[in-house]
Amino acid sequence: MSYKLGKRSRERLEGVHPDLVRVVERAIQKTSVDFTVLEGVRSIDRQRKLLAAGSSTTLRSRHLTGHAVDLGAWVDGQVDWSWPLYYEIAEAMFAAAQELGIPLEWGGNWASLKDGPHYQLSWASYPAERNVA
Repeated sequence: MSYKLGKRSRERLEGVHPDLVRVVERAIQKTSVDFTVLEGVRSIDRQRKLLAAGSSTTLRSRHLTGHAVDLGAWVDGQVDWSWPLYYEIAEAMFAAAQELGIPLEWGGNWASLKDGPHYQLSWASYPAERNVA
């Protein structure tokens, strides 16, 4: 089965670095699990709230600069938080990133505060504090 990004997902990709958008667009064609874009660019106020709630550990989130996205598994018209689905989405994201030659990091690989929905461009390859694209 082939999936495509919906209008809401495309809107949530506005301001996201074009290389990361390319990976997401290619991954939706490759994935075995449909997904939606939950969040792209994030305001500093939202980041502060997430930090205060313990949902983030930093004020230097890649979401602030358009270098990160959160993807949710889309099953039966709603987001499904089952971890096995996020491994399948990650497989598609990494395959797309490799195909396009774009270094990608996944929050599901982090040692602490594992974040299955989170993908970001690597700091080493994309050090810019702001998305200039």
